[in-house]
Amino acid sequence: MERAQRSDAERQVEVKAGQVLLPGILGLPGPRGVVVFAHRNGNGRLNPRNAMVARMLQEGGLATFRVDLLLPDEAQVLHNIFDIHLLADRLLAATEWVMQQQETRGLRIGYMSTSNGTAAALQAAARLPEAVGAVVSRGGRPDLARTFLPQVKAPTLLLVGENDPAATEQNQKAYQQLACLKEMIIVPGASHLFEEPGTFDQVAVHARAWFLRYLVQESA
Repeated sequence: MERAQRSDAERQVEVKAGQVLLPGILGLPGPRGVVVFAHRNGNGRLNPRNAMVARMLQEGGLATFRVDLLLPDEAQVLHNIFDIHLLADRLLAATEWVMQQQETRGLRIGYMSTSNGTAAALQAAARLPEAVGAVVSRGGRPDLARTFLPQVKAPTLLLVGENDPAATEQNQKAYQQLACLKEMIIVPGASHLFEEPGTFDQVAVHARAWFLRYLVQESA
């Protein structure tokens, strides 16, 4: 179900997932692939930094879909935040919606994720290997995907901050369990939220390069 509000390159949409409607923002710049942003919190699609990454991907010819996997009230419940199966189910519902749209039908799909959304993205990628062509995680929790990690086929990039030892350890453990094409990049000078000058720009550059390399190549 699509809302009337639109912009030149993006439009707001809603995706049915079980009994709820998940809000999202779909950007269509003449896509060569489509990247679904897996936001755990209730308003991640509106975050200016996520919007900046989406614009960079769109400039590379990639469609983007920033979707919130939890509604605002659901995101206040700790159990929901750590319910990786719920998050993955909703991400798959959003993915299937993208696959059904005329503008994005037939395109390879990538996942851009953070925090627990990374575990959901990796589980979803393992469950839908024929459609998901790449995964990029920024300061995420891939370790929470547990038994799904060895099943992931999509090329996976893990980005962590140099000054975030907890996330570095968690990502290193998950990295060892991944059997797919993979890379882990430690961003110099970055903390967990990549708030230091220039560090978030590096995230965007690495993410765009990864998606262009694997989504466009696979869909060519």
